[in-house]
Formats: sequence, C-alpha cells, structure tokens
Amino acid sequence: MIRSRDRAGRHRGAGPSTGLESARDDRLVSAVRESVMSEAGPVTPSRVAEAVQSSGRLLGTAGTLEAVERIRAELAGLGPLQPLVKDPAVTDIFVNGAESVWVDRGAGAEPAEVSFANESQVRALATRLVAAGGRRLDDGSPCADVRLEGGYRIHAVLPPISTAGVLLSVRIGRTEVFSLEELTAAGTLSPGMAALLRRVIDGRLNFLISGATGSGKTTLLSSMLSLCGTTERLVLIEDAAELNPLHPHVVGMQSRHGNLEGTGIVDLAELVRQALRMRPDRLIVGECRGAEVRELLTAMNTGHSGGGGTIHANTASSVPARLAALGALAGMNRETVGLQTVSAVDVIIHVERSSAGRRVGEVAVLDDDGAGGAGVRTAAVADDRNELVRGPAWEELQNRIQRAAV
Repeated sequence: MIRSRDRAGRHRGAGPSTGLESARDDRLVSAVRESVMSEAGPVTPSRVAEAVQSSGRLLGTAGTLEAVERIRAELAGLGPLQPLVKDPAVTDIFVNGAESVWVDRGAGAEPAEVSFANESQVRALATRLVAAGGRRLDDGSPCADVRLEGGYRIHAVLPPISTAGVLLSVRIGRTEVFSLEELTAAGTLSPGMAALLRRVIDGRLNFLISGATGSGKTTLLSSMLSLCGTTERLVLIEDAAELNPLHPHVVGMQSRHGNLEGTGIVDLAELVRQALRMRPDRLIVGECRGAEVRELLTAMNTGHSGGGGTIHANTASSVPARLAALGALAGMNRETVGLQTVSAVDVIIHVERSSAGRRVGEVAVLDDDGAGGAGVRTAAVADDRNELVRGPAWEELQNRIQRAAV
C-alpha cells in the first residue's frame, strides 16, 4: 500500500473515507493476487486485468488501469516502490523498515513519499525479490544479494541481524548511455577534462576509474567505451551486467552465483581467463572487487592495451592500497601487486560525489614509489569551478599518451 506523506512525515488523506477505501483496495489486491497466483504462468497485464474485472468492482477504464498497474507491481514488480522507478533520476532505493523509504537521485539520499503498511509487507516483498533471483531469504539465511531481469540489484537483511526492521536496497540499472558531451553539459566533466579522457581512450592507455559507491563510475566507463573505434572488439566482464556502451562490437559476460545448494558458481576470475581466449581488443572488468585483480593485471601486462575497469576507493591515492588488498585475496604479496600495477595501469580517473552532484575530480598516473609498491602522482584536478588544472604529472601523462599512440 502506497501512502503519501507531507514534508513533516504525516500521511495525507482524501477525507474521512480514506481508511475505508484503503481497506477495500487491500481486499481487491488480495483477491486478485489469489486469482492470478492460482494458475501457473507469468503474471501478464492481461491476466491481471481479467482478474480485476472478475472481482466485481466497478472501477471504470482509468480505475482498472490503475488497479492493474498497482497489482502487477505487488505480484511481479517492486510493489509500493514501483512508482519510484519511473523517475529516471533515481539510481538507488533504500528501505529501512516500513516507515522509512529513501531514494538517491545523484545528490545523496533523500526521503521518499512512499511507505509500507507494516513490516510484514516489506518482508514479503524482500522475500519475493530474492526468490526471483534464485536465492532464499529467511531466518536461516537472513542476508541475500541477487540481481534480477530489468537491471535491478537487490540486497536484503532481516531482523534480528538488522536492528531497524527489514532492510532492502535496490540499485536500478539504467539503459541510457550519456556521451561525454552530455556529461560535460551536466557538470560531471569540464570541456578540458572531457578532451583529456578522450585522449586516454584514443591513446589506448590502461585505466581504472575509482570512486565511492554510487559516484557514477559505471556511467563514466560506458561513456568512455562508446568512444572506442568501431573496428575494436570490446569484451566486458561484470558481476552484474550494467555497462552498455554505444558500440557495434560488444561481448558481455557476467558472473553467476551459486544455487541454493551452493554449486554452479562462475566467478569474475574465471570469466577473465575465458575472455583472454576471445581475442579482445579491449578487456574491461566492470568492477574489480576480488581475486580477479590477478587475472586483470596479468592481462594488461601481456599486450592487452586499452583495457580498464572500475574500483572502489575514496581517493585516487588510495587505489594502490586497495589493489594490494584485493591482490592478497588472490595470494599475491604487496611487492608483486605493486610491480604488476605499475607496469599494467597507466591512469587513474577518480570520480567524486558531493551535495552538488557527481564529477571527475582527478586524473593521476601510477609510478613506482621506490619501496616496491605503486605510487600515485596527480596529472590533473578539477578546481572549485570544475575547471581542469594541470598537476605535477601532467607532462608524464602526455608522454604516455604519445608513446602509446605510436
């Protein structure tokens, strides 16, 4: 049940009959749910419409369409959260119990005018979404992470693991791809920074895009890959398919979690190994988060130029430490990771987010730090006006672009 709230958090009603109408709506949803679920097959709009008309409620054309949309959301969509998906600016939805729903439109979390009737409704939605992803959510498995058709990534936690009721996080994968020009117009890039990133792609430098969760790493990566030459073969490796560059020759593979018995796992490291046999012109790992860093660095060190990916890091300078931590998961020591990183990765592109939105804040080069590890030197930063300012390693970056282009 969706209930609008004013800015103070109070529920707005249409008059004294609001409670009665809500009860009638709940009974209609319950009756239609039982009717549709009693028969096997997908939950289609026509089946839901038939069930609504068979309920005996006189709703009229507009009322029937509204009821069909709501009931489909209850049975096969995101339930009360479905209206939030219609806002193209929403990238994440957070449910912290029945009365606390938040959305992220790019400038941080903000309250949504949506709530649930009770905790049972939140739990039922979370359980259904997780089950649709092939896993289970119950007292024996109180935490689950799945991806669904339509580009949704779902994470759920049940009490008592959660102390604030059922927690549900929804990441919405958008199919729209923004060009560098559009990102520049939106303030994510300055014209100077956009020109620099274009030269990184044209020069076939190996790069990593760093940033915090939700900072826009995937959006930027898709935009940059759209600049690749049309004769190039792009092989994308992802945990959940989110990259969608505008390019004529893209091959994508995504990892597979285990089934209920824990078998059938295909991880990113295995996919990188398979991708190397597919003759990629550019090998891209959508998000480097585990032992696959070993295969990625090895690939970049064996003549696969122009490759890249994304990595979680708070700053560009913290990327080497993050890579060392991931390398440890693959049994690599710090010195080995450092040597591999310096020879494999040319550029770090750091994306930051603030109350003003997302932007590319720094471009840096990786060098030997003199102690067996990788060091970071700033080549360019965005100033307070989001204009490009050259850093100490600007000339080194230009030299790398020129050498790679030869």
